[in-house]
Amino acid sequence: MATTLAPVDSREVLRCDHCLLVQFRTSNNLCRRCHLSLDEEEPVVEQVPTPQLLPTVHRGHLNLAASIRAMRLRNGLSQRQLAGRMSVPRTYVSKIENEKATPTLSSLERLAKALEVTVPELLSGGEQNRQEEIIELMKDPFIAEIMPFVTQLNGMQMSSILTQIRDLTVRPRRSA
Repeated sequence: MATTLAPVDSREVLRCDHCLLVQFRTSNNLCRRCHLSLDEEEPVVEQVPTPQLLPTVHRGHLNLAASIRAMRLRNGLSQRQLAGRMSVPRTYVSKIENEKATPTLSSLERLAKALEVTVPELLSGGEQNRQEEIIELMKDPFIAEIMPFVTQLNGMQMSSILTQIRDLTVRPRRSA
């Protein structure tokens, strides 16, 4: 199957929907790069169940990529820092988070260790662990006291407060 882009003189310019090569229509209607048909293929009824299985697998892959990114950010790590902890290139972490690569079992173990979670927590997105963290945070008297006010803040105010808290922890003020 191909997409017609524009006629040039008497020749038809097409883009292969498989490899995306822009080309003139060939005499045999096959793509010059991938050698697949440039003509629209008739849908086969028997192939209908197969696409229903793919989104489920893909959705799971999406959850893994999103959970790795969320855990990395929750730990305050950059991709470079996480890659350093795993002893892999930063681009590998990027590819995993952007679904360009699927981590191997050994990579999952290194990811989990670098993110200070177990492999099952990593695969489940760490939701149980996150709920436990929230419950633990809410036990803190300071957090419990400021929570009613947090919902009334806009994004800029929250950002300003977070910046001030970070500055206080990085550069503590001297007490008299």
